[in-house]
Amino acid sequence: MLVPAAVMAAAGGAVANPIDTQLPSAPALSAYGALPVGVRQLELVNPDQIDILAIDPAADKPAEMPRYDRPLTVEMWYPAAEGATGSTELKAYLRDGTTEVTLTGRAMRDAAPAEPDTAYPLVLISHGYPGNRFLLSHLAENLASKGYVVASIDHTDSTYRTQAAFGSTLVNRSLDQLFVLDEMAGKAAEGGEFSGLYNADNTGLIGYSMGGYGAIITAGGGVTEASVGYSWGGPHGTLGIHQAGSDTHNALPDARIKTAVAFGPWGMNTGFWDAEGLAGVQIPMLFIAGSQDDVSLYETGVRAIWENVSNVETALLTYTNGGHNSGAPMPAPAESYYFNEDKGFDISEHYTDPVWNTARMNNIAQHFVTAWLDERLKGDEAAGEHLELVENSNDGVWSMNEDGTPKADHNYWKGFAKGTAKGLVYETKSPQ
Repeated sequence: MLVPAAVMAAAGGAVANPIDTQLPSAPALSAYGALPVGVRQLELVNPDQIDILAIDPAADKPAEMPRYDRPLTVEMWYPAAEGATGSTELKAYLRDGTTEVTLTGRAMRDAAPAEPDTAYPLVLISHGYPGNRFLLSHLAENLASKGYVVASIDHTDSTYRTQAAFGSTLVNRSLDQLFVLDEMAGKAAEGGEFSGLYNADNTGLIGYSMGGYGAIITAGGGVTEASVGYSWGGPHGTLGIHQAGSDTHNALPDARIKTAVAFGPWGMNTGFWDAEGLAGVQIPMLFIAGSQDDVSLYETGVRAIWENVSNVETALLTYTNGGHNSGAPMPAPAESYYFNEDKGFDISEHYTDPVWNTARMNNIAQHFVTAWLDERLKGDEAAGEHLELVENSNDGVWSMNEDGTPKADHNYWKGFAKGTAKGLVYETKSPQ
């Protein structure tokens, strides 16, 4: 297997696999914050859940649904105490589900957490199908350095190593998110392991692809009656707990979650959403997509979701000509650059984009997610100024005086250096 020279570490030729690269063209808010970062693994179990995999869709509906205790592994990134130490390596599996690789970042394994005067906001991250808790690690680590605690979930039946019937992902994704929120809240309560570190009553949710699907449900968007009946979906109507207008779905949204970010959310392309269901979204949402998304689709997919969320403030950031991976996945590990005969594709394709450089996409996502969360979870109005933009970045005019102050006609995208705001569109929509 050929390993690109650019990813070879200086010492001993070991593969570095950095989870993030801050390019010279990175917009201002993508830069890491001043806080040291720690990372640790949490093992959680959600008891007495419906066991979707134990249900035979072809058989008669059972009188009682089989149940099990559902395990969930969470990776937690957090501001660390000054002087804390620990390994900065992460062990993760590739998209092939068999190759374990070493990733490198800044976060120190099991470092002592900070003791802030004011508890940090909490952010949940939910990966795609399949994916894992490290897929958006560039964003998790970046946010932690800026004063967030981030809990990234391994969704059982939906990771590279546990990928199973799609119905489990459809039914469980939002339930997993809310269960992890409850568990994290307990750990931050008085007397808890992380008491005072973060405030679970001030939470943001980030989802990619199927994680974005789950985020929409968690935010209040109910699925359609038609999708509940799909033969390839939740068996025997088990998805009905998330149907728009149902008592179970009406009771689902959690006031502790203040906002959500959805990268390439899936579902509109296959009839899971309609205007009625999406009108149920109750919190401000930022959608991020590529205009050539061939998984969730764009015009009839992510953009249509954004257009139909009608009762809250929303925004849509579009990477022109970007695909489904726009902004979300970490850079492809060196070991992923090979063609897998069983999967039928080069494993690196799971992380890359045909047009955009991954580090560039990630820097832009870090910038916009930071601005969005800082404004809504920290009340930082100055961060929100980075979201007051002319819609098409290509239309921005750079017009500055010799002393560096902007002229009256200067409307270049705030936080972007001259010549770097290209190929992007940022649109906003207020409640109708």
